[in-house]
Amino acid sequence: MSIARVQTFSFSGIDALPVEVQVQIAPGLPLFLIVGLADKAVGESRERVRAALTAMGLALPPKRILVNLAPADLLKEGSHFDLPIALGVLTAMDILPAEEMALFAALGELSLDGRLAPVAGILPAAIAAGARDLGLICPQSQGAEASWAGEIGVLAPPDLLTLINHFKGDAVLASPARGPIETGPNGPDMADIRGMTVARRAAEIAAAGGHNLLMIGPPGGGKSMLAARIPGLLPDLSPREALEVSMIHSVAGMLHEGRLVTRPPFREPHHSASMAAIAGGGNRAKPGEISLAHRGVLFLDEFPEFPRAALEALRQPLESGRTTVARAAAHVTYPARFQLIAAMNPCRCGYLFDPARACGRAPRCGEDYQGKISGPLMDRIDIVIEMSPVTPAELLHAPIGETTALIASRIATARAAQRERYGDAAANNAEAPGDMIELLPDAKGFVEHAAEKLRLSARGFTRILRVARSIADLAGADSVRRADIAEALAYRHRVPGRNPLTQPPIKLVASRDSG
Repeated sequence: MSIARVQTFSFSGIDALPVEVQVQIAPGLPLFLIVGLADKAVGESRERVRAALTAMGLALPPKRILVNLAPADLLKEGSHFDLPIALGVLTAMDILPAEEMALFAALGELSLDGRLAPVAGILPAAIAAGARDLGLICPQSQGAEASWAGEIGVLAPPDLLTLINHFKGDAVLASPARGPIETGPNGPDMADIRGMTVARRAAEIAAAGGHNLLMIGPPGGGKSMLAARIPGLLPDLSPREALEVSMIHSVAGMLHEGRLVTRPPFREPHHSASMAAIAGGGNRAKPGEISLAHRGVLFLDEFPEFPRAALEALRQPLESGRTTVARAAAHVTYPARFQLIAAMNPCRCGYLFDPARACGRAPRCGEDYQGKISGPLMDRIDIVIEMSPVTPAELLHAPIGETTALIASRIATARAAQRERYGDAAANNAEAPGDMIELLPDAKGFVEHAAEKLRLSARGFTRILRVARSIADLAGADSVRRADIAEALAYRHRVPGRNPLTQPPIKLVASRDSG
């Protein structure tokens, strides 16, 4: 009594874990049983497999059919086990050749008529199959996605019958072509913004170094408008980053038409999103917004309106670049190296400092509102700016600002300098170790004195150096100057005994010619 074997995968984060589908057909009462710690979707596969075979004119033998998903102690989730189970049954029935099936892994969901429906995780599964010297069988609509895994054999049939005919030699499945590549900048143009000189400068510095940015201002002050233009300032992802980001989107079922993600993603969840939606989780521990924004921008508008638990869940990923979803059965880790761009009003009504619309509960209104953001989370934000609304006169008469293309070219030059400086140690200034940032002698004394006076934490001190390094990169300077430190400190918004959200920013003056 032989056992048919078909390879497939289960997923833990973006890692594809090998699973062997073992099928045994033995004498006994008619029974179709699936074992191996399968969830409900996998358990229902037997009915989809039975219906698909019936649609092709095949019937299961009146025997005991046992399907084991090995290793048996690994939780199996998802409908992508339909296809490997069906192939295992067909191999055990001697309809498909066991020797050829041993050369492939398979993923796909079966419709009742035998057609193959798309599933999540094709790209990481294809990469894992290539690492094991296997080809991959997947639905036709996802063949382009699987082809990005490299030089592996990919079969992408539209239905189960076409796949059977291919292995029997009655038809030949051509290898699918790779999917398209995203090109061009995302979002509208920076030239649309009139005035807002300080905010534009802060956005350019944040984009140049990948720094976290918080914008504070009344409603209609241009915070969301500016945030929507930041992704267009960022350079394309490197090949390694593009593959990693695409794998996350593949596991989330969001890699449409096999389109490889080469532009930094931009995610803007609503402030009613739950902690699981932001950090990841749910019944199947899916990636959250912070992972979908990996190597891109996470924009949180109405920052204090997000649930407190969701905001606090950002703290660890902002430092480590990853998030771990802990469950009783397993711990799932996703990459989460994102750039946080946040926007908020100074108080609940939004007009804390507007003399024309005086807040009736000031300053308590602002204190209560900003109290929703914890100190440790604020300490992880590199740049804080206060934005004033643009007047109608500025909208009519202010000159047109620099275009996205022009600013992006400066940022690309700064990012190139960072890659040359750090190599594999860091992707940008926001990740750079403090000891790799070179300061001129007068800048060292200035930042030491300022950090002591402003009582900066060790994290805050390092982030000041990182922002100053980005300012220096935009200026083409080899070392960080005193003026770069002064500008970075002005963005830091930290003074002892002072509420950073309810008082005007400090003014630190240093000559741009210093150093």
